[in-house]
Amino acid sequence: MEINHIHIDWEGPFSIKDLSKLKDAYKDYGVYQIYGGHPIYGSNVLLYIGKAVDQTFGVRISQEEWEYNIDSENVEIYIGRLSGKTTPNNSKWESEISLAESLLIYSHTPAFNSHNIKSIRDKRLEHVHVFNWMAHRDSMAEVSGLRWKPRKELENYEYYGTHEEDKNQ
Repeated sequence: MEINHIHIDWEGPFSIKDLSKLKDAYKDYGVYQIYGGHPIYGSNVLLYIGKAVDQTFGVRISQEEWEYNIDSENVEIYIGRLSGKTTPNNSKWESEISLAESLLIYSHTPAFNSHNIKSIRDKRLEHVHVFNWMAHRDSMAEVSGLRWKPRKELENYEYYGTHEEDKNQ
């Protein structure tokens, strides 16, 4: 299976009050990160990674009630739009948004996400490689789904010097 490279261009920070600016029906879809206060982890930490597929960023994020965060005046929102040579059809676009969101949640374990944290359930993620560009804040610049596959499940994975051909040299 071919590796699916997903490129995300990040913008931000936006405040809760800025959400009305993120309602462009043609481009305001993708993944987003929420930073703010957490009673255990402290202030200005990654709280949540989400996706906007059927609704724009502004509509989707406003439904989550981040204004009730313990430090709501300092909540920061970063939005990530997928990018590439051409815009794919809606089905592929939505699929890539979902795959990127799942892999980012699994690899970053935000405090308020509960799904996708303990395991990668979607086998397609093994073939996903996410590149985070521009204002990606605390998220890793690159995330590979293969990196999170258990080593025992990798093909041809043995320590150097343990292969039969190594012994014959």
